[in-house]
Amino acid sequence: MAEPVLASIHVYPVKAAQGHALRAAVVEPWGLAGDRRWMLIDASAKAITQRPHPRLALTAVEALPDGGVRLSAPGREPLTVAVPDPPGTTVVDIWKDKVEAVPADEAAHVWCSEWLDTDARLVHMADPAMSRPIDPAHARAGETVSFADGYPLLLTTRSSLDALNSLIAQGDHADEGPLPMDRFRPNVVVEGSPPWAEDDWTRVAVGDLTFRVAKRCGRCVVTTTDQRTAERGKEPLRTLARHRRFGDQLVFGQNLVPETTGVLRVGDPVTILE
Repeated sequence: MAEPVLASIHVYPVKAAQGHALRAAVVEPWGLAGDRRWMLIDASAKAITQRPHPRLALTAVEALPDGGVRLSAPGREPLTVAVPDPPGTTVVDIWKDKVEAVPADEAAHVWCSEWLDTDARLVHMADPAMSRPIDPAHARAGETVSFADGYPLLLTTRSSLDALNSLIAQGDHADEGPLPMDRFRPNVVVEGSPPWAEDDWTRVAVGDLTFRVAKRCGRCVVTTTDQRTAERGKEPLRTLARHRRFGDQLVFGQNLVPETTGVLRVGDPVTILE
């Protein structure tokens, strides 16, 4: 088998909305530049995700050079949202973390609320260097993360997806497969490694940059959501439950924490350091 390489890079400017692929991306201590610096919150200031709102999968986001975003969705006029003024911070709740964020303007509130048919306000994380520590059980002092679920980057591998799709084809919901990689919303996708080899990685280099593998990624109902239609099925959770259960989690992929910063490029060699 060929040496592993970085096959693709993905960023999601607004948490839970559509992402897009890049040929290169800057790695910051808290993740890829521009990744999940925006998030939607409900009336109680809790994070809104695809778990209760699969329609978020249909929300396209264009990242603008100044850090703003342009939102679009089926049947709606696009909306350009500027980075809000930092003095207007509010405290939001993401997976029990209390994080300072800055609400976008009223036009964004109206647009998002009408699209999701619920009270939804768009907020921006002004300073990820200070805002949200990583779970101390899997972090070192001072490590922070953006509005990602828990860790700066998520790594998946093409060979493991192929292996998973083979298992789905043998199951009772074979008609749902093969699944595309976008079900798992990774940041970096590796090709050229054996299936499930990433389970045992603890430290990797991608090009000139190094990353600590923090923990395996437990998967949720979002993976059953077709990212192109927002419709839900049973897979891959049905198959992960049979073949990829680690403790109380159904696992696909690994969470990474950067040890160094710089630029990742598609085609970079991937070296397993430990």
